[in-house]
Amino acid sequence: MSVSDLPALNAALNSLSAILLTFGFVFIKRGDKTAHRNCMIAAFAVSTVFLACYLTYHAQVGHTSFQDPAWFRPIYLAILIPHVLLAGLIVPMILAALWFAFRGNHEKHRKIARWTWPLWMFVSVTGVLIYLLIHRIFPQ
Repeated sequence: MSVSDLPALNAALNSLSAILLTFGFVFIKRGDKTAHRNCMIAAFAVSTVFLACYLTYHAQVGHTSFQDPAWFRPIYLAILIPHVLLAGLIVPMILAALWFAFRGNHEKHRKIARWTWPLWMFVSVTGVLIYLLIHRIFPQ
């Protein structure tokens, strides 16, 4: 595996994270706390691997930018900017949700998870979309 393979791996990891988040949501709605816990821990692990791969890629390659087609760049930026902002915001929220869950403080866990889950899902899904736009639909 080379550095050039990392964007596709990152998209796969983001996709897997979104799938695990979806299953975790379904399981908690069904009352299956064990399956929910397992999915959410797996989503956290997958997202952690993603972050390591993402940082490795950008340490090697540097900044990537969307240039062409110029008409689509504003749409791309409208997706990228909230993705980046929420990606930074979501990390402490995920850690707090996990902390409260592991400590058995389910009320605080539920309160933060109501915000954390949709933001985490948004970041995962838009991460895949950004990959598709830069590397597959409009290769730069």
